[in-house]
Amino acid sequence: MPLAPQTLGAALNETLTLHSTLCRREAGAFQKALASGDDVVLACTQESRLFQEIAAQTEGAASVPIRFVNIRETGGWSKDADQASPKIAALLAVAHLPAPEPVATVSYQSAGRVLVIGKLDAAEQAAVLLADTLDVTLFSLGIGESGGAQERRYPVLTGKLDRITGWLGAFELNWTQNNAIDLDLCTRCNACLSACPEGAIGFDYQIDKALCKSHRSCVSACGAAGAIDFGRVPQAHTEAFDLVLDLRATPAFTQHALPQGYFSVGSTAPGRTDLMTAIVRLRGLVGEFEKPRFFSYKQKLCAHTRNTQVGCTACIDVCSASAIGSDVKGQQIVVNPSLCVGCGTCTTVCPSGALTYAYPRANERGVALKTMLSTYTRSGGKSAAVLLHSHEGGARMIGDLGRAARLDPATRGVPARVLPLALHHSASLGMDVWLSAMAYGASQVWVLLTDEDAPQYREALQIQMDVAQAILTGLGYSGTHLRLLHARDARDLAGLDADLQAVPAQGAGHPGGFAVQADKRSTLELALDHLIAQAPLKPATIALPAKGSPLGALSINKEACTLCLSCVNACPAAALQDNPLEPQLKFIEKNCVQCGLCATTCPENALALLPQLNLGAQRKEAVVLNAMQPYVCIRCSNPFGTLKGIEAMLGKLAGHAMFQGAAADRLKMCGDCRVIDIHSAENEVKITDIR
Repeated sequence: MPLAPQTLGAALNETLTLHSTLCRREAGAFQKALASGDDVVLACTQESRLFQEIAAQTEGAASVPIRFVNIRETGGWSKDADQASPKIAALLAVAHLPAPEPVATVSYQSAGRVLVIGKLDAAEQAAVLLADTLDVTLFSLGIGESGGAQERRYPVLTGKLDRITGWLGAFELNWTQNNAIDLDLCTRCNACLSACPEGAIGFDYQIDKALCKSHRSCVSACGAAGAIDFGRVPQAHTEAFDLVLDLRATPAFTQHALPQGYFSVGSTAPGRTDLMTAIVRLRGLVGEFEKPRFFSYKQKLCAHTRNTQVGCTACIDVCSASAIGSDVKGQQIVVNPSLCVGCGTCTTVCPSGALTYAYPRANERGVALKTMLSTYTRSGGKSAAVLLHSHEGGARMIGDLGRAARLDPATRGVPARVLPLALHHSASLGMDVWLSAMAYGASQVWVLLTDEDAPQYREALQIQMDVAQAILTGLGYSGTHLRLLHARDARDLAGLDADLQAVPAQGAGHPGGFAVQADKRSTLELALDHLIAQAPLKPATIALPAKGSPLGALSINKEACTLCLSCVNACPAAALQDNPLEPQLKFIEKNCVQCGLCATTCPENALALLPQLNLGAQRKEAVVLNAMQPYVCIRCSNPFGTLKGIEAMLGKLAGHAMFQGAAADRLKMCGDCRVIDIHSAENEVKITDIR
């Protein structure tokens, strides 16, 4: 890989010195850089541990931030490495950016009390590997192959396991004790086993009710211990644990992302682990732990419900950790930060921006994208393709691809025009940032997923990409701009290598100067404005996919609409508005998030969603969807409703016994006149007249 310090330095506006053995013979230069007190960026990840050890031994270097960036596997080890200088400059420029601002954290406290669930023999074997570090309790599910050990070393619970809820440091076990033998009292003397004529008691020290013939010989044999009581009423119990090791084939939690502190080793479902890995991880989960609070939520922007009507459920449907649900009143969503794993997919699918990704924030990722693409272009790079990947599984896959290019003549590696950007999770950025990248000069945006990702992530991202691609295609940008790349492991590197050689697509002519905003809708509008301004085509409207579009209009059946304006009260985005001076329903298409609350609320079913992008100026203006002649009060002549609405009400109540004669006329009066008429009518019976 040829490195040109002068070229790279010019792109980064600094003087660079090329080192080849910085972690060995030239370590003094590294220590000198640390002594300057400035942030240090190392374009080497292979010896990161050694560099950190050198820094720890260097006086005054403890407070100096050190960041590492991989330019070898991501660009240098590629068949077109001689063209990778613009990419390397872009990667170095991103590495120079400050670390994300700190955010609120979520704390976990674990005292090391672990529950092991499984057959008694297997549970005791696992307990042996944990007991020197953790406080072990077993929940026995039967004898297993060899039954329990004679020595009772751990507390054993048994009965009907009802459910387990919670997370690291806060698991709650609910079970029903429904066996005649109380294992807390049992001494495992085996007298009951010898006394039972049916062999209904095994080495799990529980009575098999299908075999027991009620001889009660075991009760006599138990004697003073008193562990056996056939008259005991089943009792429900609750107990708290910090950690759970589940050996069952059917785990307690069915979601893809298991709660932290819970390990399922008996299941083959994705996300489960092997026993020894679980043992090692469990042994380290004692103490206090923190993680970022990955999300922020603004309830007033949420399109989940209004007036008990359910609208958008995108975040609830996509969450792989079951961390999101409706509150008890069904009026808003509730996110459990202790269950949240920080994938950010909920923020990607949220149409209104009520849920936003907090660490790192979208605007911080926007700065990274803008810096990367502007540096790449300034250094002479062409047709940039941004590759978003996770900082663990995705980064490992890209590293494997770079190494494969060194050994396999058929593997090209990561092309010079592909700019990798590591995220906490690949699904944490959505259409607003993808289109922003296109506006900043990218020709394509690719998202790399692995088998670690939940299936619903792929579906959700593809829906978002279909919408964004429809916009770009409708604007006349040729080619395929957005793609999901999926690789399971190193075996799929050949397919990934082929995918990365895709033909460049047409991008915007001039890069945009706007910044990604904290507000998702604002970012989306800025990106659309720039892409529309640069577009080869500018049709009046662009039809968008019906599923998942956060943009669109409304169609209205004017014959059915009575202008009751219930839709205005239901709209969470102020897209629907009334006119206080006359009966009108107004609509601002730019504000509409296509949540469907208006259509669900409308009593006449007069509204329907119309996913589209209107390129006209009226998209940002209030347009009249429907207007009607006002109905005036027959007493004071002031308008108080719509002609159609009042006539519809009169028609429905015409045959009702309570609305005949004067009572029917009051329906034609405004609220004030109706009250006056009731109190002034001579033939009305007043409550004061009743004796």
